[in-house]
Amino acid sequence: MTMASYKLVYFNVMGLGEPIRFLLSYGGVEFEDVRITHSSEDWSNMKPTTPFGQLPTLEINGKVYSQTLPICRYLAKQFNLLGKTDLDTLQIDAIASALYDFRWLTISSYYRESDPVLKAKKKVDVMTRVIPFYLNKLEELAKNNGGYLHGDKLSYADLFFVGISDSLNTAYESDITNDKPYLKSLKQKVLAIPNIKAWVEKRPKLEF
Repeated sequence: MTMASYKLVYFNVMGLGEPIRFLLSYGGVEFEDVRITHSSEDWSNMKPTTPFGQLPTLEINGKVYSQTLPICRYLAKQFNLLGKTDLDTLQIDAIASALYDFRWLTISSYYRESDPVLKAKKKVDVMTRVIPFYLNKLEELAKNNGGYLHGDKLSYADLFFVGISDSLNTAYESDITNDKPYLKSLKQKVLAIPNIKAWVEKRPKLEF
């Protein structure tokens, strides 16, 4: 059986590319990690050629695929990180989707807001409502699922959470797992996985 070849194309940030990088690393597969500058001519030229004008894209054996969550779900299936049953997988997908929303509200909508007045208004909502809401829900899941987000075992939702956690820390201006012992333990467990540990040690050091 021929090993698949993977090429991830994303901006030079952790962002939505990092959960994919975590999954590829977890799976122990080689992948080309192509990073481009958002404001560069390269992206302006590339954008119309992508399936929906967005990154990340993942090229698998020469064919380009897009959209973060479907890519993560595909890789999760390859690396046995879905649920035991279809209903388990439904729950895991729902958590991953909620994490995607959490990141969007915190990073895309608030942290990257260029208008300082609007950003200040958004900050109050994000810091007092959005982040506490999601972290409390996630902490409860980890507490009730043996230290994981679903089913008492590692799933791609766990890798997704840890993959976006450093970006969330930057926006939150603190460690999001402070006062969240189950999430802190989950993050430590994921980062201790040898293939992920090796990736984190060699990846570019970025804020988000």
